[in-house]
Amino acid sequence: MQESQAITRKSASNLALAFILLPKPKRDGMAALYAFCREVDDVADEDAVPVEERRRQLAAWREDARAACGGGVPQFAVNRELQPVIQSCRLPFELFDDLIRGVEMDLDIQRYETHAQLDQYCYRVASVVGLLSIEIFGYTNPRCRDYAVHLGKALQLTNILRDVRTDAERGRIYLPLEELRRFGVREEEVLKFRYTPQFRALAESVAARAKEFYRLAREALPAEDRRAMIAAELMGSVYWRLLRKLEARGFDVFGPVPTRLNKLQKLHLIFRTWFRLSSGVTTPNYGLS
Repeated sequence: MQESQAITRKSASNLALAFILLPKPKRDGMAALYAFCREVDDVADEDAVPVEERRRQLAAWREDARAACGGGVPQFAVNRELQPVIQSCRLPFELFDDLIRGVEMDLDIQRYETHAQLDQYCYRVASVVGLLSIEIFGYTNPRCRDYAVHLGKALQLTNILRDVRTDAERGRIYLPLEELRRFGVREEEVLKFRYTPQFRALAESVAARAKEFYRLAREALPAEDRRAMIAAELMGSVYWRLLRKLEARGFDVFGPVPTRLNKLQKLHLIFRTWFRLSSGVTTPNYGLS
């Protein structure tokens, strides 16, 4: 797991942070899965590399994942480390394929016309990661799959709201164009980092959609599997707090530094999530005002 753990440590992401609450075997499994996600995402996002070359590299990752899932010999170190996890947790190739299809969308699509189109993207790049993760966590009630889908979409919409400027710097707008028109926001305003009352109303509408997915996730998670989902619940808490922080700032996301939680805030949420579950509290630490 050396390669996967090095990638996970280097990332310092919120997802990697959540692994701290897992027992070591599951922590190692999640590190391997995260490293795979990080690698394919980095391939898609490397703007200095021609699109067709990135497409070729992602096709190679797809075939290597197919080998890992089918009992073959993967060529990439990350996939060799992931293969025992795939086998022990019975992770299906179809989900890895869906994930790669999601990052491939970034090669061709820089705008989403409707929420339905954006929803497919969020499912592939976020909900699919959740569906793979819950197999590593272990669960008893199949409703956990609905939980993973809803929470993944909530987290991805929160990411999209946080990263509006970062995406605009690359010529991308993930906020649906139908919503821009509804609130009177022009694409050029987003690309030029113009914060307006109209943009705030647009962001509030997208945030309301994210909140609905947080609510659906809260309701879908079976009580008997809540402890097994402790890492996912921490993710929900961190991103819910981030969404509320964006909300408190009026969704002014055009500054040079993206809104983030500081280390103390994250440590507080880790302790709070652990304490609530250890104390038998069965309600999630997110999704409520």
